[in-house]
Formats: sequence, C-alpha cells, structure tokens
Amino acid sequence: MSLAAPVRVSPVIKFFRWSFLGVGVAYGAFHQNRLSKKEAKIREVETKQKAIRDEKLAAEKKLAAEREIKELEEMAK
Repeated sequence: MSLAAPVRVSPVIKFFRWSFLGVGVAYGAFHQNRLSKKEAKIREVETKQKAIRDEKLAAEKKLAAEREIKELEEMAK
C-alpha cells in the first residue's frame, strides 16, 4: 500500500500557523500570570480571615466547655 506524496504547504500558511501558535502560547502565559497574582491576593485575604475565624471558634469552644462544666457541677450538687 503506497501513500500519496504529502501536500506542499505554502510558506505563508506555515508562517501564520506558527505565528498563531506563538501568540497563543504568549497569551496563555500572560493570562496564567495575571490569574496567579489574583489568586495569591485572594488566598492572602482568606488566610487573614481564617485566623480571625479560628480565634472566634476557640473562644466559643472555651465558653461552651465552661458552661458544660458549670452544668455538670450543678447536676452533681
């Protein structure tokens, strides 16, 4: 089984193919960089909020434990 000879592609078409590929790669790198910076800022804010939330949860747990101890002491009397 013999295959036909490959079709010769015009140099202009080759140029545009490679140009579009290069532009696409450059756009992807630029877009990825921009989104990475945006995500880093979001994570920074979330980290600060997590610290505040953890402090509130710790305080609530402490109060709940103190209430539970008081209730147990009252029941023991």
